[in-house]
Amino acid sequence: MDIRSINDEYSVTGQITAEDLDQVKDMGFKSIVCHRPDEEEPGQPHFADIAARAQELGLEIRHVPVGRMGVDEQGVNAMVDALDELPRPMLGFCRSGARSTAIYEKSQHIRG
Repeated sequence: MDIRSINDEYSVTGQITAEDLDQVKDMGFKSIVCHRPDEEEPGQPHFADIAARAQELGLEIRHVPVGRMGVDEQGVNAMVDALDELPRPMLGFCRSGARSTAIYEKSQHIRG
């Protein structure tokens, strides 16, 4: 995992697997937001599998998919809700971390 800190409350990374979650928890993250739609590419882990392991570890998790069309108003509002409702520090992930960064930045205009 290549985890990049945006600030004290939020970091981003590329695709994670259920097996990565023990390390994510050990790093101190309290919640995870997946910004990747299921079935985006062959072999990609399904959100439900990652969510099941996250819940076993006591990590809160939310699915706020951002598709090929990019960040939309609905996604930004869902991200604002996730930031308001889930404990931090939070880890956002997608294929590369770019969408997770973009949606966080757009959510800050509403939260700020």
